[in-house]
Amino acid sequence: MFDALLPLELVQSGEWAEVEEVTGAPGWVGRMAELGVRTGSRVQVLRQGSPCLLRIGTSRFSLRGDAGVQILVRPLPLAD
Repeated sequence: MFDALLPLELVQSGEWAEVEEVTGAPGWVGRMAELGVRTGSRVQVLRQGSPCLLRIGTSRFSLRGDAGVQILVRPLPLAD
């Protein structure tokens, strides 16, 4: 059920996802990696839209524009 990859912008507020791929210019991909957005990291979407608000570990940050399309994620099932 959770096998499909989605752009980060399609993940609903409150949901968690695992980053599978970050695409774009090498400098931007590197900057995302510095912020913790890299293959294998888990992110929570706190607010959808532009800007979207993300949580990675104990950090929060926002992405604007089409950045959410350049990050492909695998949604994680909700914990019971």
